[in-house]
Amino acid sequence: MRPELSSYNHLSAGKVREIYEVDEDTLLMVVSDRISAFDYILDTEIPDKGRVLTAMSVHFFDTIDFPNHLAGPVDDPRIPEEVLGRALVCKKLDMLPFECVARGYLTGSGLAEYQDNGTVCGIELPEGLRESSKLPEPIFTPATKADLGDHDENVSFEAVVEKLGQARAEELRDATLRIYQQAAEMALEKGIILADTKFEFGLDVEGNLVLADEVLTPDSSRYWPADEYVEGRVQPSFDKQYVRNWLTGPKSGWNKSSQTPPPPLPGSVVEATRERYIEAYEKISGKKFSEWIGCCV
Repeated sequence: MRPELSSYNHLSAGKVREIYEVDEDTLLMVVSDRISAFDYILDTEIPDKGRVLTAMSVHFFDTIDFPNHLAGPVDDPRIPEEVLGRALVCKKLDMLPFECVARGYLTGSGLAEYQDNGTVCGIELPEGLRESSKLPEPIFTPATKADLGDHDENVSFEAVVEKLGQARAEELRDATLRIYQQAAEMALEKGIILADTKFEFGLDVEGNLVLADEVLTPDSSRYWPADEYVEGRVQPSFDKQYVRNWLTGPKSGWNKSSQTPPPPLPGSVVEATRERYIEAYEKISGKKFSEWIGCCV
């Protein structure tokens, strides 16, 4: 008989994830259907989003050549019935205090900084790049982890060195870029561009670097259809950019600089977002989302 979720000690709640303690060595990471945008948790949830993110993370944990934090299968008996399919048992780690971002294309906050001074996180880039330009080579652009409700802040590689030391900072940078390259090649084979992504790492009891949290999901990555890619414009996407675009468009009636919470999402945006998340998983993994539902419920 599976345990009740209430039998575990609830440790923390993030924008999307809830963390529980299973025992002294392991945690239960539960992914909700919540969606965040512009550092707000929206009132409207996206059905099945937690399952899609969990399925996508498991796919990449299984295929990426790097140690990860999984401590049991997707149907681990320690996972309560009520969260099967959107929860994983994970090793406890000493988490490092940076979001490790890899960018292969110029967009988002990276583009904004580049337009101001020609750099991204202190890395000088060639002149003449535009929205969605492919970079000469992927770059490591770390960010500090903000508290809930605050903004992550892009920082230089030197800031990581100052906090963690030269050797650990270089290990983080190299791991981030190596994993990104692996995933980008896998995605492109399926007709998807992985424009950028962010990773989190922790240290195990031996001090080894371990890939943790979510990995290469539509929440933590920008995925673009390769056959629709056109440099110089915002790309159609398989991630939550669809929600961001609606919120900043005329139909929402919301101004993101107003410091007021965003409005609820209409049903059409909810369904379109759900479909994009599922399509991203199915295209990249080559598996049917219904099979994930079947194996975990």
